[in-house]
Order: sequence, then structure tokens, then C-alpha cells
Amino acid sequence: MTISSLPPLRAALLLACVVAAPVHAGEDAPHTVPDTLAQRIASCTACHGEHGEGTPDSGFFPRLAGKPADYLARQLRYFQQGLRKYGPMEYTVRPLSDAYMHEIADYFAAQQVPYSRSPAPKVSDALLARGEALTVHGDPARKVPACAACHGSQLTGVEPSTPGLVGLPYDYVSSQLGSWRTGTRAAAAPDCMATIANRLSPEDITAVSAWLASRELPADMHAQAAGSVQPPLQCGVLGGPTAATASAGDGA
Repeated sequence: MTISSLPPLRAALLLACVVAAPVHAGEDAPHTVPDTLAQRIASCTACHGEHGEGTPDSGFFPRLAGKPADYLARQLRYFQQGLRKYGPMEYTVRPLSDAYMHEIADYFAAQQVPYSRSPAPKVSDALLARGEALTVHGDPARKVPACAACHGSQLTGVEPSTPGLVGLPYDYVSSQLGSWRTGTRAAAAPDCMATIANRLSPEDITAVSAWLASRELPADMHAQAAGSVQPPLQCGVLGGPTAATASAGDGA
């Protein structure tokens, strides 16, 4: 039987199917996903920005770009080990090898993109002054060291593993300090940040977080050189016999 011998309507339908077949076959062809690191970390950049610049408007997704690689890799391990609690991050890092987490950390540490100011809450001048005092000078009477004593004089972090605090959203900083108080964020013992956070009152946490969010960004946002800061507390984030003089930087 040929198409010409079929009734006109059936012949037209058959021709339509034959012509359309290659189109549907093309649509069903598998899509090839590029095997690149940028593609593989899409789950990171979906929340933290294309280059890890953070999403200040969200209030909770911090900047990764330019932070020390050792710090970033350690935080990925902490999510994997359950020392940091956040479901999406724990799920994302669960199958990753240590080498792969270092590769991801190196990628974001190398990203140099502009900083964006995050929204600052409306608080009293007195509360901002309290935040500045705690950040710059600490509170010796309560054995609270200055944030700058560990995170650098400009709060931009210290190599190789202390993160910067400037440019972080208010909601993120306050939630992380709160997490150390409640035990939902932890680090290698002795956990100096847990010690400090538990010496702060809820009002102190609000003050520090608000002042950091409202602070003008320094001209040079790079982390300070390794060895330029001697933390005032023992901190186990680097482990081993150097813990007493290790960077106290697990702060954001």
C-alpha cells in the first residue's frame, strides 16, 4: 500500500507524523551538561552568587569570594561532620571528598569581585557605639576580646584561615553568634568562638552585628598576612600542638 492509495485524510495524517518524527527525536536527545567546576558548584552559586559574592539582600547567604581557602574548606568539613547545622549545606557536602572540598574552597578564595553593602538595621546610636566598642576594643571586664584581635585590624580576615567580618549581612552575623550560644555551630576544641559568644548578651550580639553591617568598607579588602595577628585565646581550629597560637578565626 502506498500513501497515494490511502484516503486523503489518512494520507495527510501519516505524512504529518513522518515529517514531525525527526523533530521529536531531536527534542528527546540527551542534553550534554558541561563538565566544569563552575557547573558542578551550581548548587553553591545558586545561593551564594555566581562568583561567591554573597546575596546581601537575603540576609543569610554570606560572601565566599576572597575568603581564605583553608577557612572555606574547613567549614565544608564542619557541615559534613555535623559541627555546623544547616540542612541544604549538610546534604550538599555529604558525598564530597576532602580533595574536592579543597578544590571548591580554592575556587571561591580566588574570586575577586566587588563587595556589596548589606542592609543595616535601624538601631540606636548607643547600641551602635556598644557594637563598635566590642568589635574594636572588646570588654576586658567580661573577658571578651575584640573581634579585631583575631579577624584583623580592618576586620578583613587573616591568612591562612581567619575569615573577614566586614561585608557580612546583619542577619547572618547575628544568627551565627546565636548558633554558637545554642550549640548548633561548633568548631574544633577548644572552641574559642563558642566561649566568646556565650560571654555576650543577646543585646551585645545585636550591637556587634548591627555595627559590622553599617561599617564603611575599607579600601583594601584582602585578608592580612599570616602571622600578623596573635589571638588572645587558645583556639583549636588548626588542631595539633599549634592550637595555643593558632588563628582564632572561625567567626563567620
